[in-house]
Amino acid sequence: MEKFRWAYIGSGSIAKNTARSIEKGDHKITAVYSRTYSKAEAFAKKHGAKVYKSAEEAICADDVDGVYIATPHTSHLEYALKALKAGKGVLCEKPVGVSENEAQEMINTAKENGVYFCEAMWTWFSDVALTVKKWIDEKRIGDIKNVVIDYAFPGLMMSKNSRVLTPETAGGALLDVGIYPITYCYRLFGMPDKISCTGTLKNGIDINETVILDYTSFKCTLNMSLEKLKEGCTIEGSEGSINIPMFHMAWKASLKVGGKKEIYKGKTDYLTEFSAVADEIRSGKTESDYIPFEATLNVMKIIDECRNQLGLKYPFEK
Repeated sequence: MEKFRWAYIGSGSIAKNTARSIEKGDHKITAVYSRTYSKAEAFAKKHGAKVYKSAEEAICADDVDGVYIATPHTSHLEYALKALKAGKGVLCEKPVGVSENEAQEMINTAKENGVYFCEAMWTWFSDVALTVKKWIDEKRIGDIKNVVIDYAFPGLMMSKNSRVLTPETAGGALLDVGIYPITYCYRLFGMPDKISCTGTLKNGIDINETVILDYTSFKCTLNMSLEKLKEGCTIEGSEGSINIPMFHMAWKASLKVGGKKEIYKGKTDYLTEFSAVADEIRSGKTESDYIPFEATLNVMKIIDECRNQLGLKYPFEK
């Protein structure tokens, strides 16, 4: 099979990380665009691609099978719409936008043009996360009693002009790290009956939150922060428990039932994600089996409600 050819929109750290991974498989980066031409040029040279001075040129190049968007999430909408209207399938980094309305516009445009669109949430292309969901669906640990998910990294130690700390690029804990625990909880249990969010705002961004998602007989407590380094997911049931130490990029998950422990080992990597997306695009799909439109929209809906409760608005929304 010929290699799947990607146009990369963005050449920052996530683009570099994905590029290193996917080039180990049947993928090729053929077109690159970034707002800073010199950075795009260096990236393109390293990966044997052609650099373009406009996103439109990169997207519409004849040797492009799909478009990967790896820019700050405030510009995802702009580039996704360009690609979708040009008839090119899109894999867009998470969060796909800064609100449910933006996500809905992208999905509507994909449907109107009959073009593939997918959020790049690598966690849910992973056999580890899918195995955890299978355990839950099969009631391997009985009825769910309590869920706690922690995800934090010391983002406050980054440069002050980092997009993670900048209000103008919708920085902060909720969109940059909170998307992971919120998505994980949603994918396992669906939409909650009630959403509660408390947190701390500073310098125009949110630096930490505790989000409680209430379900009929249990609740998920999600702790997210830019102040420290912490990660883990524990799911307690009436007959056992599940633990996923590095849930967002898991390589294992453990199941404890009746004093016996079962460990599932797998991988979460970019190559698996990109290969699955390439297969879906080639097969003519317009919606991913791994990341359905409904999941993307409902996660953004939860995030919107958290922002509303926090009173968090970005400069471009005021």
